[in-house]
Amino acid sequence: MTLSTSVFLVGLPGSGKSTVGRQLARRLGLPFVDVDHAIEAHIGSSIRTFFEREGEAAFRDVEAGVLADIAAGPISVVSTGGGAVLRPENRQCMREHGQVVYLRSSPEELQRRLRHDRNRPLLQVADPLAKLRELHAQRHPLYAQSAHFTIDTGRPSVATLVNMIVMQLELAGFVRTAPDAPA
Repeated sequence: MTLSTSVFLVGLPGSGKSTVGRQLARRLGLPFVDVDHAIEAHIGSSIRTFFEREGEAAFRDVEAGVLADIAAGPISVVSTGGGAVLRPENRQCMREHGQVVYLRSSPEELQRRLRHDRNRPLLQVADPLAKLRELHAQRHPLYAQSAHFTIDTGRPSVATLVNMIVMQLELAGFVRTAPDAPA
């Protein structure tokens, strides 16, 4: 199987971008890049620490630069941060350099998945579900606008989600399966 373009996974925190991305990359035989990990390597600290120290605007500046560098690199599967779509230049960059897949999840499903997670700065609030609903209201239109494909995460297994993405990429002509060798 060969992929002719990078794949950028977008969605709210906890939608499965990193987990699905790793499996998708493995399935396609491509490198996997987690933008959040690349940012942490670039800034030399955790995103949470940087976010608290420098603020969201400074973080979004770093995120845009790191995303642009990744997009200009080799074909890969890329897991973006949940807020990567907030800046128009990020949305344009992803669409120009690859196929964007929106992993759509309801705020209620995400709250269930993330109820014990303490590493997401935007969710360290008194009412995480209300925050997820607010993020969904703000970002869903941007994810939808950015996406070439939308996959509902709901209850399917990671393997099923990967199969759904590969099928969409195949139907769109971005994945080519090597022909079987003659017997």
